[in-house]
Amino acid sequence: MVVRTLLVGIDPDLQILEAADGAEADRQLQKTGIDVALIDFNMPGEDGLEVAARVRSRGPDIAIAIVSANAQRDIVNRARALKAAFLEKPLSAETLAGFFAATDLQRSRSA
Repeated sequence: MVVRTLLVGIDPDLQILEAADGAEADRQLQKTGIDVALIDFNMPGEDGLEVAARVRSRGPDIAIAIVSANAQRDIVNRARALKAAFLEKPLSAETLAGFFAATDLQRSRSA
C-alpha cells in the first residue's frame, strides 16, 4: 500500500499491477507487458531475485528494482548482475522518482 501511494504521487496515470508472490507475478507477466518491476526481496516461497531473473528473461528492457531493508553486499551484487537497481527500504517518493528518472519512464508507463 505504501509503494502504491508513492507511485500514484509520482504519476497518477501509472497502471499498477500487484502480486503477492512470485507465482502471481508470473501470471501477471503472462497477461500483460510491463515496463517497470519493483520486486521485494523478501517474498513468500522464493526471494525476489529469483523472480527478477524470470522478469529479466522475459524482457531485457524492463527496468527492475529490488526493494529490501537488507542491503547486504551479496544481495546488492546479485541485483546488479541482473541489471537491476537496488532500492533500500524504507522507500521514499524521492527514491522512487530518482529510479523512474534514471530509467526514463516517468510518463505513460506501467509499474
